[in-house]
Amino acid sequence: MSVATSNDPSNRQFWQIRNHRLTWGSRTYLMGILNVTPDSFSDGGQFNRLPVAVAQARYLVEAGADILDIGGQSTRPQAEEISLQEELDRVLPVITAVRQESDIPISIDTTRAAVARAAVAAGADIVNDISGATYDPAMLATVAELGVPVVLMHIRGTPQTMQQLTDYGDLIGEMRTFLTARVDAAIAAGIPPSQIAIDPGIGFAKTYAQNLEILRRLPELRLPGCPLLVGTSRKSFIGHILNQPDPQQRVWGTAATCCAAIAQATDILRVHDVREMRDVCRVADALWRQGNP
Repeated sequence: MSVATSNDPSNRQFWQIRNHRLTWGSRTYLMGILNVTPDSFSDGGQFNRLPVAVAQARYLVEAGADILDIGGQSTRPQAEEISLQEELDRVLPVITAVRQESDIPISIDTTRAAVARAAVAAGADIVNDISGATYDPAMLATVAELGVPVVLMHIRGTPQTMQQLTDYGDLIGEMRTFLTARVDAAIAAGIPPSQIAIDPGIGFAKTYAQNLEILRRLPELRLPGCPLLVGTSRKSFIGHILNQPDPQQRVWGTAATCCAAIAQATDILRVHDVREMRDVCRVADALWRQGNP
């Protein structure tokens, strides 16, 4: 595995992962969601058998995903925590199988250092931690040792408690303080600053109104040198706007939020519907990014 960070000739930062260069600012990159869980909010139970999961991974790659985000622990509100062994049993066979047929960058969606370590050994390239590496005190040191990029997300509490923890005095200011502290902790643990991405955590300890505010004020959450990842895909605040209880019927509402994020220079969008969002990104990039989309 080769993971590097540096500057390209136009002085843009990039992640070099295997044969893929993700150059920040050149275009929007798509992280395709592959939940190998029975209980995720949108697609739980659809891809929790190995042959189906591998077929979905193949579909996401063909549809235009730049990264596959594989997770075995649901983080929807009220999701129950599974055992370490169960999480390993869910994700490792999928990572191994996908890696045998593709060099697509793979991120492991986990809050456990032991899962991150095993996933990278199986072929994953990035650690995506929804807790901002706060749930497992060994996570940052593990990521530093593995030498892979990390995505640090803003959250309060846990999936069981987060929706009761939405009282902020200064929403954007408090989120920025949290993310800055987590980036500083990652750097102190030995992770190069250029290998750290941040995620505002849309829907995690945020109300409907707060989610909209975050999307309107994304530039205020940017931290120097850190690519910005945004995940709005199919989330309940979109269903609230559309009066649409079925998450899988929120594709075009998701598209609108993706456009909003791209207009504010988001680097990575984490999405379920890769084929549709690829078209959205191509047009939005042509509108709002300089150079060729």
